[in-house]
Amino acid sequence: MSKKVIIAGASGLIGSKLLDILLQKPDYDEVLILVRKELPIEHKKLVQLVIDFEKLDEYSDAITGYVIFCCLGSTRKKTPDLSVYRKIDHDYPLQLAQLAKQNDVEQYHLVSAIGADSRSMNFYTKMKGETEDDIQKVGLNCLHIYEPSLLTGDRRESRLTERIAIGLMKVINPLLIGGLKKYRSIPAQTVALAMFNESVKNGEGVFIHPSDKIKLLA
Repeated sequence: MSKKVIIAGASGLIGSKLLDILLQKPDYDEVLILVRKELPIEHKKLVQLVIDFEKLDEYSDAITGYVIFCCLGSTRKKTPDLSVYRKIDHDYPLQLAQLAKQNDVEQYHLVSAIGADSRSMNFYTKMKGETEDDIQKVGLNCLHIYEPSLLTGDRRESRLTERIAIGLMKVINPLLIGGLKKYRSIPAQTVALAMFNESVKNGEGVFIHPSDKIKLLA
């Protein structure tokens, strides 16, 4: 039987790595990416659907298949308006999860973040925690939530503060042991590979993967 998967956020750091993996591996026959503008990629398995995320319901007929990988996310620098930021990191992933449930998609994989907690006083970690909580309430058959720490890898855009943080983490990582291991930086490629590996397993329920455990899944 033909197996179709969907990626939302295929132009991002994790999403682009995941797209490469999915196109190379034989496990899935069709890879549909939901994009705001078409990516300069061609592949026999790749289908690009240019959409307006504000009107996700209008594309519900296409939100079908075996797995949805949600790698959507922004930054304060790119999205200083907090209401727009929340739409990208909370509303769109939640709506995708609701469509996945409606259309009997078997699995939903969400990229969240280390420290996600709906009770947090920090805007970012609170928003991520609320996203996790709200998506769990949807009642999906199989939900995987990934909570990576600081991501490393080649980005399309240059972020000075992140480059500095990544450099510092190279020094700090070996000092983070025991329960602090989950705060070590993690390559985006590792997260993407863990997502793929978990998707080819058959399972039901909610699985939350902190950063240190993600490395074991890759």
